[in-house]
Amino acid sequence: MRELILRFRYTAIRPSLFLGLMALVLVGLVVPATSRAAEPADSAEHSVARLWNEALLEAIRNDFARPTVHARNLYHLSVAMWDAWAAYDPRAQGVITNASMNPGRNEAAREETISYAAFRLLTWRFAQSPGAADSLQSFVDLMVELGYDPDFTSTEGDSPAALGNRIAEVLIELGLTDGANELDGYGNRYYQPANRPLLPVLPGNPNINDPNRWQPLALDFFIDQAGRPLPTGEPEFLSPEWGAVTPFSLTPADLTIYERGGHEWWVYHDPGPPPYLGGEGDADYKAGFTQVALWSGLLDPTDGEMIDISPASRGNNTLGTNDGSGWERNPVTGQPYAPQWVPAGDYYRVLAEFWADGPDSETPPGHWFTIANFVSDHPGLERRVEGRGRPLGALEWDVLTYLALGGAMHDVAVASWGVKGWYDYIRPISAIRFMCDNGQSLDPQGPSYHPDGIPLQPGSIEVISAESAAPGGRHAHLAGDSGQHIGKIALRAWRGPDYIQDPETDTAGVGWIRCENWWPYQRPSFVTPPFAGYVSGHSTYSRAAAHVLTRLTGSPYFPGGLGEFHAPRNEFLVFENGPSVDVTLQWASYYDAADECSLSRIYGGIHPTADDIPGRLMGAAIGEQAVALALRHFNGRATLRGNGRTGSPGANRRVHR
Repeated sequence: MRELILRFRYTAIRPSLFLGLMALVLVGLVVPATSRAAEPADSAEHSVARLWNEALLEAIRNDFARPTVHARNLYHLSVAMWDAWAAYDPRAQGVITNASMNPGRNEAAREETISYAAFRLLTWRFAQSPGAADSLQSFVDLMVELGYDPDFTSTEGDSPAALGNRIAEVLIELGLTDGANELDGYGNRYYQPANRPLLPVLPGNPNINDPNRWQPLALDFFIDQAGRPLPTGEPEFLSPEWGAVTPFSLTPADLTIYERGGHEWWVYHDPGPPPYLGGEGDADYKAGFTQVALWSGLLDPTDGEMIDISPASRGNNTLGTNDGSGWERNPVTGQPYAPQWVPAGDYYRVLAEFWADGPDSETPPGHWFTIANFVSDHPGLERRVEGRGRPLGALEWDVLTYLALGGAMHDVAVASWGVKGWYDYIRPISAIRFMCDNGQSLDPQGPSYHPDGIPLQPGSIEVISAESAAPGGRHAHLAGDSGQHIGKIALRAWRGPDYIQDPETDTAGVGWIRCENWWPYQRPSFVTPPFAGYVSGHSTYSRAAAHVLTRLTGSPYFPGGLGEFHAPRNEFLVFENGPSVDVTLQWASYYDAADECSLSRIYGGIHPTADDIPGRLMGAAIGEQAVALALRHFNGRATLRGNGRTGSPGANRRVHR
């Protein structure tokens, strides 16, 4: 049965034929359920749209960690459910279909249309997933639980089920022509890396050709952020050509089309180039990647540093900065926030792990759907669009929220991965090791000087000298048996996976290491996401999502002025033991959560500030575009969208490299 599904996926059949064949396939899927899909939502308490959103989030957790692909899946499911809902509303307009059903029909008809549209689309999309056995079964289970026949595939007539099947058919058809290369497994068509792979288990970075371009990693085996092993230990760049995928709200005026190597590179909301070593922004390059190395040295919960991580001391930043010093009082209740003092190293580690979205993750765009669902469940939320007007029912609120958030997350994937593909920027592990291989760049008269070296920081980044490597010296363990490492760079940082034998009991800690052996705060089977760093997807996704939630709810604040996530002592961290105390992440506003997510990537060794801030600015613009367009659909003032592939007229065109 699985082979049959895979053959359908790779054969260029029309979705209408797929729907006809699916009835035969589904007969073999109706077996006792083993899936966890939809468990977080109770069908007696949540809308049908929420149930299908939860089913998709669980399917994402069982798939490869592909944030671009799953941002698109979240968006397309949101469109399917929105168009199904809008068909029964006399004012609202669909995104890709404009069916008009009798608005007097009861809510059950609308729920049935939504379910058939969601079921057909998700069954198509996850037929080749590594978790297909569980995911496809979970979709069948949900249909049966809701009282629908999963074997009904007809698109003829005006029944709610047939309309749902037609909506799914249109989306599947569009998905084959939207630039995502779905039928070829979303594979790359022309991108080639500029650098040979880095082998992190070996010291240094001797194979790099261009220290300003992305470098693949070669591992014995690679386990992605969803906990899925890939067939090769050298994963290719994920979605470098994604800028050409059909967006939701991005416009030709936002687009610049570059040319390189005879191919087009589509970039929306172009932030301009990142800082380059040996070129424009040399000092910023060194400072940014040095900051990542230095912050790695803050991940020790035993160093005695205690900080207040409550909103009383953190958050309230100006957009594009980290200038906030917290909130004097809860902006919703007017009461002061209770302080929460914890070891700084525990907070930074929890931060890095929570926002890393792995393992078993719904990926960053899905993470913000879980936050949106938390907000929707809160008894303090009033479901009024932009905080005013009539209260919305659960289903109406959910489909509108999902359309706005799904459109924003998809457009972030299109825009930020377009930037990633064009600028093709280096990651910290490659840059830090490269600079340290060269030496130090602070003192031209000092030992081991090189203009492309890392700047020295006394007590944190130093040259291993005969004196510091003498018995009892701080670098004695780094010099080598015959002093062969004297003159290399020592770094006080998180010591890495070699110091962890049992993640449930061991902590690597912080200490002096040779900088050529630096690791980000990640699993040794993952190390760094397999795509370029600039711009940060986490920063862009998070700021866009925060803006969507702010606009829709009419308030920048979590209900009650407090959002929380609890990380229990010695139970939360994945690749080392910890935290050493209970840690509860807290945010007053959606923007505070987004900014904390951005900073977490520096602590995790994944991004420098140069990746972060432009992503926040892009996210703010994209979030506003997406929510504004979603509200136009809600108010009946939008136009029907096609596949969007005519979006290049009006774009800026530039030829580079």
